[in-house]
Amino acid sequence: MSKLKVFHSNSTNPWFNLATEDWIFRDMDPQIPILFLWRNAPTVVIGRFQNPWAECDLDKMKQDQVKLTRRQSGGGAVYHDLNNSCFTFMSSKEDYSQKINNQILVNALSKFDIKAIPSGRNDILVGDRKVSGSAFKETKDRKFHHGTMLLKTDLSKLASYLKPKKKKLESKGINSVRSRVANLTEFYPDLDHEKLCLSIKESFIQYYQKDATEIYLDEKELAKISKLNNYYEFLSNWNWRFGETPKFTHHLENHFPWGGVDVHLNSHKGMITKSVIFSDSLHPEMVEFLAKSLEGIRYQKDEIFKNLQQAIDGLPMYEQEISEFRNWLVSEV
Repeated sequence: MSKLKVFHSNSTNPWFNLATEDWIFRDMDPQIPILFLWRNAPTVVIGRFQNPWAECDLDKMKQDQVKLTRRQSGGGAVYHDLNNSCFTFMSSKEDYSQKINNQILVNALSKFDIKAIPSGRNDILVGDRKVSGSAFKETKDRKFHHGTMLLKTDLSKLASYLKPKKKKLESKGINSVRSRVANLTEFYPDLDHEKLCLSIKESFIQYYQKDATEIYLDEKELAKISKLNNYYEFLSNWNWRFGETPKFTHHLENHFPWGGVDVHLNSHKGMITKSVIFSDSLHPEMVEFLAKSLEGIRYQKDEIFKNLQQAIDGLPMYEQEISEFRNWLVSEV
């Protein structure tokens, strides 16, 4: 067997790191086992078939400048920050073994006297608390297993970003399953990203009993690779992060001085495909106009605000009523 390869990323941009992961995966010799070690600035990463509106508090994320990323692999939503280490194991399909990968991680933690065990398909536990979660991807001839290790993440932020405001959303997407989690520093206070990555690397090399070529990835140099940058643009684009959302329906109700409204918004791929508003308002032409104003636009605060502002221009005699409806609806989506 050829030498192992261990890649280290100096970037903390989540879209760049996921693009780099994809570039390594597609460009690799599948006969050479690869370990990729990285971490991200504050980010919520959702699974391939998830609904960001159902999984995340998008308002709080925007306020705190937390990025949203959709990965190619399945699974649930997770929170990353600089106190959260990420790993990716890559190999040929033939040589792939999640059991081996988990054992490498468990061995790495044992060097800090942390007794961890794999649990189910995705998790690693210490006691009954989750310290690591994983997701997976495969192509015709290769496969990868990537995941996170909680080091010293602010668990209150994790809970708040992954706990959306109560909404009546009926979604066809995959919902996350919340688990009891723990930081590894609870069990080994001096553990940090560098120490953990070193231990995972050593455990990886020790298992395969082969020398490893280490590659330190510089973002400026990688930015010159067109394939990688094309994928970076794809991952960071709204059309991928929000536009790939499965079908869902959002049901909202409110009462205004001029009447009650019962709003049903159907969305697919991040667009409002149908809008129905039931109301006891004495202005049915206004209600009908509002419903039509919401169709064919992005399910996004700015778009909704803009179109309802234009509705005021179309029906200036109802400026007060439309303004109240607009401000309420924008606060709810």
